[in-house]
Amino acid sequence: MAISRSGDQGSLLLVNILKTIALGQMLSLCICGTAITSQYLAEKYKVNTPMLQSFINYCLLFLIYTVMLAFQSGSDNLLYILKKKWWKYILLGLADVEANYLIVRAYQYTTLTSVQLLDCFGIPVLMALSWFILYARYRVIHFIAVAVCLLGVGTMVGADILAGREDNSGSDVLIGDVLVLLGACLYAISNVCEEYIVKKLSRQEFLGMVGLFGTIISGIQLLFMEYKDIASIHWDWKIALLFVAFALCMFCLYSFMPLVIKVTSATSVNLGILTADLYSLFFGLFLFGYKFSGLYILSFTIIMLGFILYCSTPTRTVEPAESSVPPVTTIGIDNLGLKLEENLQETQSAVL
Repeated sequence: MAISRSGDQGSLLLVNILKTIALGQMLSLCICGTAITSQYLAEKYKVNTPMLQSFINYCLLFLIYTVMLAFQSGSDNLLYILKKKWWKYILLGLADVEANYLIVRAYQYTTLTSVQLLDCFGIPVLMALSWFILYARYRVIHFIAVAVCLLGVGTMVGADILAGREDNSGSDVLIGDVLVLLGACLYAISNVCEEYIVKKLSRQEFLGMVGLFGTIISGIQLLFMEYKDIASIHWDWKIALLFVAFALCMFCLYSFMPLVIKVTSATSVNLGILTADLYSLFFGLFLFGYKFSGLYILSFTIIMLGFILYCSTPTRTVEPAESSVPPVTTIGIDNLGLKLEENLQETQSAVL
């Protein structure tokens, strides 16, 4: 009986790890799509309008999810949410918009290598915020897994250097590096808030409020910072198609990420999407003539090993002694192991 229970537990854990890997790589492909379309716009058509591209995505979120909230009733209604928590969602929208903008802006000042390395700073920041805000408790193996993933990123950067892709240095490397670090911290804040909202409130509320305030904030910033760039675009169907492709990839990323975070965690999702740069590089071999290096394959393998190692051991969530926070109603793979044996015992008792 003990062997059977152990086998069932191992099989269920393996299935959930495979699902988590598949979901994480789906998000990576969405990020890859945004990177490829943006680079194609910049290199082939000389269009550099990151805020316009983000604005279109926020508009789509607004038209779908914010409108959905407007027709909800009770505490899920848009007006009720705005009345109770409007200032919190303004801060969340600001963090999300500026995180997207700062990372893209950093490419004008620093190297691709620096962006890839420093962007990983968001992962330890995310873990620290999860510890204090979400009361996540990590084990030694989780820190080892993160270190393995970061080693994979270092391998990818080494491959970039050997392939000669690190020469895109801008006018001021220090400014670019600071922008990347700020963007990574804002991404971490946004992801922690996202995990809190989708697990304790609802996915629609997060996406609807980000769509509302993201549209307002990015629209204002767009008018002040990119109106000249937009006016200089020579529009044709190819440019329009690239904008549509970018918007669809970004919309899918925003729509699916809360679903993945709800069954895993923000930390595991961020580890899984480290492969996005590698997918972009593979596509770049055909679209932009990048040079291939076997280190890219090694990098992908190391990152995936670290990701699997992280997901293989559950984290614990410790609620404060006196908490007014509603209990989490879903248990993801990070917390799966804590409930797995209990559920199996209940099933066996019911059968008996």
